[in-house]
Amino acid sequence: MTDQPVRTEADGDVWRVTLDSARTGNAVDPAMAAALGEALRARPPRTRAVLLLAEGERFCVGGDVRGFATAADPGAEVGRLAAGWHEVVRALLAAPVPVVAGVHGAVAGAGVGLLGACDVVVCARSTRIRPACAAIGFSPDGGTSWTLAHALGPARALDLALTDGTLDAAEAHACGLVARVVADDELRAAATELAHALAAGPVRAVVRTRALVRGAVVRTLDQQLDDEARLIAESAADPEGREGVRAFVEKRRPDFRTGR
Repeated sequence: MTDQPVRTEADGDVWRVTLDSARTGNAVDPAMAAALGEALRARPPRTRAVLLLAEGERFCVGGDVRGFATAADPGAEVGRLAAGWHEVVRALLAAPVPVVAGVHGAVAGAGVGLLGACDVVVCARSTRIRPACAAIGFSPDGGTSWTLAHALGPARALDLALTDGTLDAAEAHACGLVARVVADDELRAAATELAHALAAGPVRAVVRTRALVRGAVVRTLDQQLDDEARLIAESAADPEGREGVRAFVEKRRPDFRTGR
């Protein structure tokens, strides 16, 4: 339906989720938060990756500031919205399949937090990323402070957030905030190709790898070794792992889709 802020479509093994409120710059309001959460929950079990895209010139401008301005109780209204949006971020983090995002145009405010919740972010070369919260007297939400601190380090993250600075795509790639930068007119094709490639792979091993990489920044090496041993044993016992080993021995390409 055209009046819905999020559009979904199964493209083979890929569940494509598209922010579709171009008129507002895909601003985060209660309807957007509810629709995106529902879109993620509605993923068909047969799909093996999520691809997050957006319509219009801007990927996501962050919170609906015009809505904040008309709220009778701004603190309560913004608090409820942040709580709802944070459930979306948690759903991305906990997705049982890999998540790819293709971002373009402006990524601001709570939209920045989405980048940290996705597994691989493909970024159009003209993209500009801006925390934006300081401009309206707010602190960050949506995981934005976590995302920036982990990518840039505390000093650079504070500089960016406190001065309402902007990162271009090259800077975002250099600091590790996004994984790949492509020409604007190649973004959708590149992100789609990557999502399909991950969907064809060992998705449960990918999810285990995600857990290890995200956990590595808060664990000691000793703790990490324990988790690596546990998860590689799970992978070896998994039908995906069995198929991968058989294919290697038989000198053929593995078919991980059969490894249910």
